[in-house]
Amino acid sequence: AIDNLGKLDYAVRANASRIVRRTPAAQAVPALLQAVAEHADGYVRYRALVLLTAFNDPRTKDSMREALASPNDRLRTVAYSFFEHNPDRDLLPQFLTALDKEQGQFVRPSLVRALAALAAPAGEESARARQALLREVARGEDFFRSAVIEALGDYKAAYAVDAISAISKLDGPLQDDAALALGKIGAPRALETLAGLQQSVPRQTQPSVAAAICLLGVNCGSHEGYLIN
Repeated sequence: AIDNLGKLDYAVRANASRIVRRTPAAQAVPALLQAVAEHADGYVRYRALVLLTAFNDPRTKDSMREALASPNDRLRTVAYSFFEHNPDRDLLPQFLTALDKEQGQFVRPSLVRALAALAAPAGEESARARQALLREVARGEDFFRSAVIEALGDYKAAYAVDAISAISKLDGPLQDDAALALGKIGAPRALETLAGLQQSVPRQTQPSVAAAICLLGVNCGSHEGYLIN
């Protein structure tokens, strides 16, 4: 079944995943660990790593740590996603180093979200993560900056309100993302910025601004009616 995880036929792949998930952990976990580490097919290694998370085995964390250094983009993406939901402060220096190097289109957003999870609690190490994320808001390709802004919104990063407010006032593809992030963060002081945007942004950006103001708990009835219509 593990070998079939990489087959081109979707039905075959799906059935293989189903078989592995239903196999007792004592049998499935060692086989998946071996596949992640040794299988010749990179896609099978990726699917095996994803399936490994379903068994809640403590050895999964070691496999994820190793996957962070893999040349396989898919493996790195899964690993960063894992550590977003299972934060490990010991990995912060490694994540900060990766932030300067990682250019994978799908990997970098996962890395950013893993950092955002580490930046959420109070503490000196969290401050390092926050500084790195604030720097990334303002540099690089718009696609990557968008991922940073979204992560800051999802993690209610009040420390980023000023930086995101500045971006929300600039015409361009990031304006929608910035407005929604301000709403998700929920800081009352963002209302002034959003109210100003409501008077100035183009029509295609108005729904994002309306949704953000509603997320702040202001005039939700009228904004919901506008969004529906």
